[in-house]
Amino acid sequence: MASSSLHFFFFLTLLLPFTFTTATRDTCATAAPDGSDDLSIIPINAKCSPFAPTHVSASVIDTVLHMASSDSHRLTYLSSLVAGKPKPTSVPVASGNQLHIGNYVVRAKLGTPPQLMFMVLDTSNDAVWLPCSGCSGCSNASTSFNTNSSSTYSTVSCSTAQCTQARGLTCPSSSPQPSVCSFNQSYGGDSSFSASLVQDTLTLAPDVIPNFSFGCINSASGNSLPPQGLMGLGRGPMSLVSQTTSLYSGVFSYCLPSFRSFYFSGSLKLGLLGQPKSIRYTPLLRNPRRPSLYYVNLTGVSVGSVQVPVDPVYLTFDANSGAGTIIDSGTVITRFAQPVYEAIRDEFRKQVNVSSFSTLGAFDTCFSADNENVAPKITLHMTSLDLKLPMENTLIHSSAGTLTCLSMAGIRQNANAVLNVIANLQQQNLRILFDVPNSRIGIAPEPCN
Repeated sequence: MASSSLHFFFFLTLLLPFTFTTATRDTCATAAPDGSDDLSIIPINAKCSPFAPTHVSASVIDTVLHMASSDSHRLTYLSSLVAGKPKPTSVPVASGNQLHIGNYVVRAKLGTPPQLMFMVLDTSNDAVWLPCSGCSGCSNASTSFNTNSSSTYSTVSCSTAQCTQARGLTCPSSSPQPSVCSFNQSYGGDSSFSASLVQDTLTLAPDVIPNFSFGCINSASGNSLPPQGLMGLGRGPMSLVSQTTSLYSGVFSYCLPSFRSFYFSGSLKLGLLGQPKSIRYTPLLRNPRRPSLYYVNLTGVSVGSVQVPVDPVYLTFDANSGAGTIIDSGTVITRFAQPVYEAIRDEFRKQVNVSSFSTLGAFDTCFSADNENVAPKITLHMTSLDLKLPMENTLIHSSAGTLTCLSMAGIRQNANAVLNVIANLQQQNLRILFDVPNSRIGIAPEPCN
């Protein structure tokens, strides 16, 4: 087995053509610059993504707004998890032209010989699943895992402990022979799939992980099935983090580059070695209803030097109700309970002090870009850690560059009003370190570009 520390470089593009002056270099190749294999992570709309739309806009904000317009699906899903509602197995999915929830696609290899697969990276999900060959109703056969081509592929029997560990897995009550562990899931309001729990070799850079368990989709229906599958980085027993604890010690970090960059480049690190030495931590909190979610204790928010007045009920972590604040890679724009957001917005508007504000998509506080220099910084106060957001994580510009907008929003009234979500737009150019064994999250500035 190779070193327990992996440093994966990934290249990201959202909207702009991705070119290098060195003509001999393949920017979409699976090899890292140092010649080793890598686990690549790219946005679902990137040039190197097989799910990128044929025609893409030249406007960053248009794509962000389009993706953020489906944050409501994500928030409803997250709310159903923390509130213990009837269908906790609903999966947040992302298709390039569908929900746009999965913003980063993981390149990994499965099987023997290895097959390159693309899966959505999701810190709030335990599931690892992907469409397999012969899937009925799957949208893209070319992105399916060919089980017949892998010499190390095997199904998981109902008699194994794994079949009882993962949520939603079932076995037939009456069968003369040991049955394959299977499960059904629904999501998106109009889609569902059935899958079998299987095992195969997972290759991450030089590391080879035998008998890795994942869901192999064999039938699907509806309009929202993602062709790429899902790579869950949550804390549940079937997630990538839990299944590789002996190798990576339950520690990983990522750094997401800015949407404003022409060339997008960041890194995902798995394991203890190579993680930043100088980083400040805040405790991870655990919700027994959904232990996979990465909760932090948000104690307040400051706009400039003013800590906005907020009723603690909208911030306080409550393990029974699921109230509190999570860090999530699958939501685009940071969302606060409406009273919290309104307090932040009102103080922000007061300090910007312009004559009028306008609305643009999900953003309700847009103003002339000429006044951007008076915009105050926003600080998220957490236990033992104050995160002062860089201005590029606070403001986003219109495609014409004439407007700039506060890039946050309130949670819709039909969602769980006590769940706050720190999203990926606010995580860019920061190293976010998840240390599961020590129940802590570290955050530090880093130029991911």
